[in-house]
Amino acid sequence: MKRLTVIPLLAALVVVSFMGGAWWNHRGATTPSPAVLYACPMHPEYRADRPGDCPACGMRLEPVRAQTGSRLSGDDGARSLPPGAVQVSPERQQAIGVHLGLAERLSGTHTLRTTGRVAANENATYPLVSGVDARVRDVRSPTAGTLVRKNEVLASLYAPELLNTTQGYLIALNAVDNLGRQATPDPNQAQAANANRQRAEETLRNLGVSEGQIEKLRATRQSTPTITIASPVDGFILQRNLLVGQRVERGTELYRVADLRRVWIFADVYENQMPFIRPGAGARLVSAQQNRRFVARVSDAQPIFDEAARTLKVRLEADNPGLALKPGMFVDVEFDVVLPPSLAVPADAIVDTGLRKTLFVDRGQGFFEPRQVETGWRIGDQVEVTRGLMPGERIVLSGTFLIDSESRMGAAARGIRGASATDPACGMEVDEKSAAAAGRKSDHGGKTFYFCSDECKKSFDADPARYAKK
Repeated sequence: MKRLTVIPLLAALVVVSFMGGAWWNHRGATTPSPAVLYACPMHPEYRADRPGDCPACGMRLEPVRAQTGSRLSGDDGARSLPPGAVQVSPERQQAIGVHLGLAERLSGTHTLRTTGRVAANENATYPLVSGVDARVRDVRSPTAGTLVRKNEVLASLYAPELLNTTQGYLIALNAVDNLGRQATPDPNQAQAANANRQRAEETLRNLGVSEGQIEKLRATRQSTPTITIASPVDGFILQRNLLVGQRVERGTELYRVADLRRVWIFADVYENQMPFIRPGAGARLVSAQQNRRFVARVSDAQPIFDEAARTLKVRLEADNPGLALKPGMFVDVEFDVVLPPSLAVPADAIVDTGLRKTLFVDRGQGFFEPRQVETGWRIGDQVEVTRGLMPGERIVLSGTFLIDSESRMGAAARGIRGASATDPACGMEVDEKSAAAAGRKSDHGGKTFYFCSDECKKSFDADPARYAKK
């Protein structure tokens, strides 16, 4: 009896062992390890089934997991994601410096910072022009970039034509003096003598004789064929166009001197920032090299477009105590601008390829959805988002470039080329297949509309005519 009892027991153990092995083998066969492909970080469309180098740029291929779909499981079941959605583990997020934050509305007063270049005030710039054909006899040391004082002699010209003119001026002076010594001078003669003296002085000025030299002629009463070129103001020499021995013709510009007590500053401002800058608005200038601050005002002149920098040149005017600001110097410019309530995100959150602008929305469980957006103004490091994002959505603030690289490699590995549509309710880009699979589509007027969320679909269904117009 004991022998008969042991045999069935051994048979049962063999059957259980066989069934367990079959179950284990079946489990292993139905859950294969996901395939791994290799893609180039710079050219994610290139894929290979083994490690190597990219034939286009030579970069080392990076492994990417070949996923067959774009669905993930949440607490409330499966939900679809658009093409390009990528999952990044918390450990990898920390390694590549990913930080998340909420998209919020921004308003109030903010500081717009840009750069500006100092220029001479054109309304206080003086060209010194030769009024006669002459030869340069002497040139003093001041050159372009030198500060000079009023009536400071800059050069002298030899002009024989001047000799006769100065002699005529001295005769007119003597006539006025002679009439002044008479006890009862004839008023008509005195008036005529003074008129002759004034005409002679104007003739000298037209020849380029400075006020200082005219006063010297009046004091010495000695005629001369030499014209002295002097600065008319305390200023800054912008140009010097003469050398010793050079012959100059009538009308030749010898010097250009600028009065720097008040200067212009041309600030670079982007076109989308111009609505915040009004004529008459105040601005602050900061000279980092001199550690000084100046107050400026936006002029009424229209901005000038700079084709090279693709910016508008806004003209500011500022007093220049101590002539500290020289033409050509660069300064930091600060404007206080009042922003209307706007949805804004950090500039680093947006990947701008030139053709499209993308940011990544956190969809939970480490999944990030690429979202194409449209932008408006940029003030500091904040950029206005005018379309494609809603307030309160959680987005990637930093580490966006690396997330974008993984998204493009993942999309290339999956071979995703799905058609996209625009959500008529919020303006976001939506993958048609994903939206249709989730039941987020509606028909109206013979056209199919796709939506990013159930809320947008409900809004559209409540008033389809309103949104279909967009």
